[in-house]
Amino acid sequence: MKQIHIEKNTVQETLIIPLFGRLVCSERFPELFSDPEAKRICDALDYDFEEKRKKMESPAGLFGALEVAQRQYDLRCEAEAYLKAHPRAAVVNLGCGLDDTFSKVDNGLCRGYNLDLPDVIRIRNELLPAGEREENLACDLNDHAWMDRIDAGDGAVFFAAGVFYYFKTEDVRRLFRTMAERFPGGVLVFDSCNARGAKMMRKTWLKEAGITDVAAFFSLEDPEELLRWEGRFASVSAKSYMRGYRDIYHDVGLFHKLMIRFCDSLVNMRIVRIAFREDHA
Repeated sequence: MKQIHIEKNTVQETLIIPLFGRLVCSERFPELFSDPEAKRICDALDYDFEEKRKKMESPAGLFGALEVAQRQYDLRCEAEAYLKAHPRAAVVNLGCGLDDTFSKVDNGLCRGYNLDLPDVIRIRNELLPAGEREENLACDLNDHAWMDRIDAGDGAVFFAAGVFYYFKTEDVRRLFRTMAERFPGGVLVFDSCNARGAKMMRKTWLKEAGITDVAAFFSLEDPEELLRWEGRFASVSAKSYMRGYRDIYHDVGLFHKLMIRFCDSLVNMRIVRIAFREDHA
């Protein structure tokens, strides 16, 4: 199969970080993570992973890989929980990249929508073509016309992994409020950190990736502040990124234990869940 070229220092390159992180975790922590799909996709890309591997196999780099693999696990848990109550719901991956969560949660009844920018969806269509009851949609999340494409008649669970850091806060607020209006009874789940964490990410993750044209803006000190954004939010809750859904604290070494404690206490790394009010509420 012809490999797909990924250009350095482009938005497309941001796809590599979480994808390769999942592969590294499958190799280094097989008892916690098994992701053969990540290996298949990496093998199909024309991209020199050697530099990424060296960085991700350092103690700090490996923790970054743990973060992205654990994040996918957390968001998958939320999608599966929603589908138990709404088995025919729409499962919407906002800023999907090369994430295959829908195939992991597909119960045979739900519908999947994977949304990202056109150049990303072009690559995704070659590597992860849409399956049955699934669509890959090219769009800009800040152009809310994409919402017309989502069939949420039986409920909807939206999730975003590492997406909103690149949005201005006012755009995030506008997006969340419109979603609450358009998708009553739905749920939105995403990862967040505080301003300190966002600043660190700009200096480390993106810099080390050689990415210079992506800026991070959104951060969240206290998830409950979201309740002041919109009256249609029925509830806002948050869990620890690394310990809230599956506690891996005792499965890692001392350095990574310290990093988990740092991320929980000082940068407020959380998985945030917003439930939208029903129409009649």
